[in-house]
Amino acid sequence: MESLLQHLDRFSELLAVSRTAHVSTWDPATVRRALQWARYLRHIHRRFGRHGRIRTALERRLHNQWRQEGGFGRGPVPGLANFQALGRCDVLLSLRLLENRALGDAARHHLLQQLFPGPGVPDTGEETLQESLASLARRRSAVHLLRFNGYRENPNLQEDSLMKTQAELLLERLQEVGKVEAEGPTRFLSNLWERLPKNNFLKVMAVALLQPPLSPRPQEELEPGIHKTHGEGSQALVLWLLRNSEVFAAFCRALPAGLLTLVTSRHPALSPVYLGLLTDWGRRLHYDLQKGIWVGTESQDVPWEELHDRFQSLCQASPPLKDEVLTSLETCKAQDGDFEVPGLSIWTDLLLALRSGAFRKRQIMDFTPDLSSV
Repeated sequence: MESLLQHLDRFSELLAVSRTAHVSTWDPATVRRALQWARYLRHIHRRFGRHGRIRTALERRLHNQWRQEGGFGRGPVPGLANFQALGRCDVLLSLRLLENRALGDAARHHLLQQLFPGPGVPDTGEETLQESLASLARRRSAVHLLRFNGYRENPNLQEDSLMKTQAELLLERLQEVGKVEAEGPTRFLSNLWERLPKNNFLKVMAVALLQPPLSPRPQEELEPGIHKTHGEGSQALVLWLLRNSEVFAAFCRALPAGLLTLVTSRHPALSPVYLGLLTDWGRRLHYDLQKGIWVGTESQDVPWEELHDRFQSLCQASPPLKDEVLTSLETCKAQDGDFEVPGLSIWTDLLLALRSGAFRKRQIMDFTPDLSSV
């Protein structure tokens, strides 16, 4: 057991070195030995996956390394954070070497030969390293889509094919990093928020939260440990937004009122926080007697028109969201003095405007001529 733990420690060090300039000294033989070491740990993963004592010991060593070193996997690809990650050691190592420009030409050429051995190679019955890397490249394409396709405008974002593709890939990636480490989705989303165009990322998150659940593929139905649904990714996304008030405020301010209404209708945990933000924005406005309108003190304050549109959109949602919004407005109005005269309380004016708008809408519907007999 101790020898196995030492092998694990050394490979963790090697995995960390694979992202540094030290790989410039690696030759083809070094690359070959490193991949053999990684495949040995894959063998350990397969052999001891159901051996409780050994698996627990390896998990404990990996968790200790992660805490001490701050994680070997800073970036899109998780490191050796748990036992499950041992099953993809060769993928982690190969990807980091491919991304490292310091790797010499001879070593890189040998690595590519290992990844793409060509025809005539016997089929081992397992997923090849080439297939694993192709799968990982497909997942990582979400990050590239987010970075390079951020300026496409569409009034119906949830129906935009590019946005939906980005959203689906983001949800799939969130699920995968969650399997590797409990805090994987949090770290992954925080990295994306720091690195990517924020306006596009906010839109993709909103569209991701509106995606329907995925049906499992046939092989996943046979493996109870695999659950390919968008639900897990959406839940991770909701939790991350709730834990990052600054991001959620930007999310609510940047996105259209109708899209936010759809999102909060789908994810009730977000609605009270969204309502709280709208309330805070409303309290920052004051009534300008000369202009006869509610205005902000600072340039970044939400204007009356936008505040009204957001509340109006929420009031057009189905219960219980609609009822929750009206109750919140009535409570704010009562706390403000329960005035019925316009210009004294923004909540009174919002309720009057919303009721007036609803009344006009009913009038239009009631007096729409029946053209079926014409």
